[in-house]
Amino acid sequence: MSDAEAKKPTIKKRKSALGERYVGNRGVWVFVEHEHGRVHPVSWELMGKGRQLADKLETQLAAVVIGGMEPQVRALCDEAAQFGADLSYLMQDAVLLHYRSQPYTKGLSDLVEKFRPEVLLLGATTLGRDLAGAAATTLMTGLTADCTSLDIDTSDRSLLSTRPTFGGTLMATIVNVATRPQMATVRPRVFPLPERDSTRTGRIVEHPLGLAEEDVVTKVIDFIPDARSDQPQLAFADFVVAGGRGLSRPESFQMLFDLAKVLGAEVGATRAAVHANWVDPSRQVGQSGKTVRPKLYIAAGISGAIQHRVGMEGSDVIIAINTDEKSTIMDFSNYALIGSAAELVPALTEAFRKRIAAARARQEAVT
Repeated sequence: MSDAEAKKPTIKKRKSALGERYVGNRGVWVFVEHEHGRVHPVSWELMGKGRQLADKLETQLAAVVIGGMEPQVRALCDEAAQFGADLSYLMQDAVLLHYRSQPYTKGLSDLVEKFRPEVLLLGATTLGRDLAGAAATTLMTGLTADCTSLDIDTSDRSLLSTRPTFGGTLMATIVNVATRPQMATVRPRVFPLPERDSTRTGRIVEHPLGLAEEDVVTKVIDFIPDARSDQPQLAFADFVVAGGRGLSRPESFQMLFDLAKVLGAEVGATRAAVHANWVDPSRQVGQSGKTVRPKLYIAAGISGAIQHRVGMEGSDVIIAINTDEKSTIMDFSNYALIGSAAELVPALTEAFRKRIAAARARQEAVT
């Protein structure tokens, strides 16, 4: 063996340890999360990604719809078909009117045991994380949380679940080689919303819950809606203005709020800025914060560390404002403004204000 051959790294092929009972599992499932008549958008985002995975596996894409006896619950099956599902597994029962971990875990686990999917995807929301962990434990299968990328290894039908690790400094791809279904949760806005096709239809497979109310240990006494539910949410904003430690002081965030007000945008921040108590934690964008996918993302004083990047790189247009032209964020930004944010942000605010005012004046003149 030559010295060159000896220095080559040894790459071991991943060995499948899939148990015999899982060999026949087929199908990609997406759990459709809904509460009080509203579907969480992450469900349809996952339906789009699920369609790609199912096509790669040459199998069917199914929606899992669990809820009370209201007709709008059944209607979600038709909506799921329009977003790409081939069929829907429907479980309706009065016990399932409100989300509670025990009945929903039983319902989802029973469906999995009966119909045997190979992939099960849920949104990494408060509800989705609770249900995914409980169901994975019940089914004794693997779960990868907060994924930022999903793919299929067609050689052995493995789900490749990628997520940030070690505080966002590395990206790890996790594979479940031993059990099925392969489960993953994905945060909202990681994947784009697929186009809706109102002509698509899909069949519905119904299955009973088989659980009485008196068997459920938790009870819903009242529902108190979030006081901020009618306000724009950072994860779903079309325009985001974000700041990092490069702004030097917390007072500098006020100019971002001024720019955001002109644009009708939301204000975001890096983990470092949040940890410095410059802004509220609800505004954090990144691996340990929110994932955003706006039409425009303006990053002021942000270096572009991977922890932040995974939360905003899906933006349509990224404008970076930084004094360091070699900062990482410049590598994946559409436009770079080299200079002090203290000078450039107010200048942008004024320029946008004048442009928007002129556009409104033209519109009023026409009407």
